[in-house]
Amino acid sequence: MNMLARMAGIALLAISTAALAQSWPQKPVRFIVSLGPGSGADIGARLYADRLTKLWGHPVVVENRPGGDGVIAINAVIQAKDDHTLLWGPTANFVGHPYSLDQLPYDPKELVPVARVSGTVVTLGVPASLNVGSLKELLAQAKEKPGWLNWTTAVTMTDIILEGFLKTQGIDAGHVRYKEPASTVNDLINARIQLYSSAYAIVRAQAQSGRVKLLAVQARQRVPGLDLPTVAELGFPGLNFEGLVGIIAARSSNLPNAARDRIAADVKTVSQDPLVAERLAATAQLNVPGNGAEFAASIDEQVAQLAAAAKLLGIKPKQ
Repeated sequence: MNMLARMAGIALLAISTAALAQSWPQKPVRFIVSLGPGSGADIGARLYADRLTKLWGHPVVVENRPGGDGVIAINAVIQAKDDHTLLWGPTANFVGHPYSLDQLPYDPKELVPVARVSGTVVTLGVPASLNVGSLKELLAQAKEKPGWLNWTTAVTMTDIILEGFLKTQGIDAGHVRYKEPASTVNDLINARIQLYSSAYAIVRAQAQSGRVKLLAVQARQRVPGLDLPTVAELGFPGLNFEGLVGIIAARSSNLPNAARDRIAADVKTVSQDPLVAERLAATAQLNVPGNGAEFAASIDEQVAQLAAAAKLLGIKPKQ
């Protein structure tokens, strides 16, 4: 009887969990996007919102809250205390915050990974006018001419990773900081900076027009439709960077585990739509869905990689 009772209890729990998952959402869902309209993350959020609206039977609304390196969007989600308000955006924003912000304006424990959605394609670009044929050739020139190489990246995390890599290569280079991608690309074209690590979408038009030469993708695997080697293929695995974009809930919202599982499962269902994969590719994003545990593991890899690079540079977290 005890065995039968336990089996009945397990069955009842499974039914209750399934019912809980199906009961969410009960009202419109908000995706708070940490980047502005037209960004890859924004386009992906709207692409999924349209399809998830049909699956969930409630509107999925996208709200852009750019600024503050993602802090504005993060705080909007945490302060909402609502299990129907979710963060949509790149993990590179908050993973780098312990190193970039003097005081963290939110509790990192509030961020609960729900679903991995996509991976932003990140490339290494140089001015075409340099006539550099490969990353090895660029690094060789930089070693021969200390202080010649000026470089920049898009976010704190890639700043630290690239600076740490250059140190391991014994290269004396200058880090130039920019606020606007447009001015960065203009300086790259005109060779005022010689190396730019950025989302492929930022430099794609200039690369296709021949004004910027791309040397590699900072990914583990080659990107379909992009004839570029990976940094690992070139012998520099330390330059790998996974530009993860996903859905995150606030712990204080008390989003049920069953609802998290449903969100991740429905994201995977949507990702199998050929049009979704095509549209993501058009915005230079890889279609790499994953559940909450897989997303959390990917974030942990980023945290460990950043910590190792920061240690090499003697940089300690500010919090």
